[in-house]
Amino acid sequence: MLKKTNYDDTSKADHAVFPELESTKSVHGIFSRHGGKSADLWRSLNVSYAVGDSQETVDENRQRIKSALGISRLVSAGQVHGDQVLAIEEKPAVDIEKEGYDALITNVSGIGLMVQQADCQAVLLFDESRSIAGVIHAGWRGSVANIIDKTIAEIDRRFDIRPKNLLAAVSPSLGPCCAEFINFRDELPTEFHAYQPQAAHFNFWEISRDQLTGAGLRDENITLSGVCTVCNHEYYSYRREGITGRFASVVGLL
Repeated sequence: MLKKTNYDDTSKADHAVFPELESTKSVHGIFSRHGGKSADLWRSLNVSYAVGDSQETVDENRQRIKSALGISRLVSAGQVHGDQVLAIEEKPAVDIEKEGYDALITNVSGIGLMVQQADCQAVLLFDESRSIAGVIHAGWRGSVANIIDKTIAEIDRRFDIRPKNLLAAVSPSLGPCCAEFINFRDELPTEFHAYQPQAAHFNFWEISRDQLTGAGLRDENITLSGVCTVCNHEYYSYRREGITGRFASVVGLL
């Protein structure tokens, strides 16, 4: 279950953390839609440049996230609902956003790897024994492509880890209560059809859990937030609102 943090300093954005990751040498945060400077449809901690908000405002919102986590750089994925993984092996001189990628991994401290969300999952990964962090943007298309397995395989290839040592946490995202796919026979593979708690609704949290264990993680090392972004108005939701902002999930190394 997520644990909320609070700051009196308005230059730092409030966020929640997974207790299972707090005692590790990682830094992470799940940021709600609150505590930023955006107005109107994007109120208030929108982190996306691609939804109509001003660059100046988004820059300020991202700075508040860095201040909250005590990091000097943010690296974000452009997010195209694909399966490409970007490895960051040196600290960039400035914040960067890399188009064409939906997963980020690093062995460099002081960098926050950020996913932008409005119903899709962020899957946070951390290996304390090898000092590796990663984050995956997984919408339903990413789940179909099994970007989880591809990301863990890339971490193993680059950094020679043991997947069983990875910790994983799945952020607030579209829950089985609201994940209705009317055209699921055309959109989702048949192996997903067993994950229907009710007709045409899908439990992508459990799909991710099974993809993580299929990639070699131990079930006891996987945490699901259990928070549906459609039901919980603390978070942006594309399904609920249509035009809206994006909240942030961030992970990095101390």
